Amino acid sequence: MDDQVKHQRRKRYSGTYPKTYETRYKELNPDQHQETIQKVIQKGNTPAGMHRPICVHEILSILDIKPGQIGLDATLGYGGHTQAILEKLNFQGHLYALDQDPIELPKTKQRLEALGYGSEILTTLNFNFKDLDSVIIESGPLDFILADLGVSSMQIDNPNRGFSYKTEGPLDLRMNPNVGIPAHLRLLQLTADELEGMLIENADEPYAKQIAKSIRVHLESGHPIETTTDLSKIINNTLKHLPVSTRGEEIKKSSQRTFQALRIDINQEFDVLYEFLEKVPHALKPDGKVAVLSFHSGEDRLVKKSFQYYFRQGIYQEIADEFIRPTMEEQTSNSRARSAKLRYAIKK
Repeated sequence: MDDQVKHQRRKRYSGTYPKTYETRYKELNPDQHQETIQKVIQKGNTPAGMHRPICVHEILSILDIKPGQIGLDATLGYGGHTQAILEKLNFQGHLYALDQDPIELPKTKQRLEALGYGSEILTTLNFNFKDLDSVIIESGPLDFILADLGVSSMQIDNPNRGFSYKTEGPLDLRMNPNVGIPAHLRLLQLTADELEGMLIENADEPYAKQIAKSIRVHLESGHPIETTTDLSKIINNTLKHLPVSTRGEEIKKSSQRTFQALRIDINQEFDVLYEFLEKVPHALKPDGKVAVLSFHSGEDRLVKKSFQYYFRQGIYQEIADEFIRPTMEEQTSNSRARSAKLRYAIKK
């Protein structure tokens, strides 16, 4: 019939690493295309829709998990760390796992259930990790806590989530799209001075004043900033005066920092991390361990100061003297591991 929708063939999966999210459909179906997944990983990349856990060996060594223990993975994500922890528990004890993302959590739960990790060993909860005290009411004091503060690759890669300046999508940046307001509405609320302060505090952006001014001028002239591309173009135009020899790299870095600063603001990441770190000592058993993996200097400073404070108070018996980096081998094989910093503390 003429009024029937004409069938359109799916765009061919070209090459070993297609550029757009939609055409990377083999990566989005890892069970069916393991050969493709391995090729992408061997190139040092993360397949679309997946996330490669970082510092797994180091985290397991710090937490020293034993069968029968009760613990918390405060940031479930794709479930890589969670799976490694569950293997150590060996179906004895219990693991609670939190994630504020209502889109990714059910997918991860389903993957772990398919591996045999059901409700008898694993409880997943759609919570922000600042609410870990709600878990303790049921679990009691914990043997170990892990928090990976990085944004999951699944969120970064999906243009519909609006986390990356590299792909066109709605300027959203919310970890939980059901909570708060998207980034494009948040920009409307901020003055040029507030924008500048946010860019400096959340990302140490050297061109904060210029970018903040350009955003306000753009908005006040009646032009919306609704997509990732809208914001990316403003940054490009703001920095087009830079020398040709460094312009491309400087624009790339400023774009990364601007999106990071907005994301931190939208999700109140420093505030919730501070609240989480305040509650951790009260959630651990004596000799209980906490490990925190951060990817931003501001996060690492908060973790360091919290651990040092409670160490001086005699609540922690041991803390990391310095942060632990992923091995050079891991940094080479996974570019997203390069900024990772791992710290730990052990309760008295």
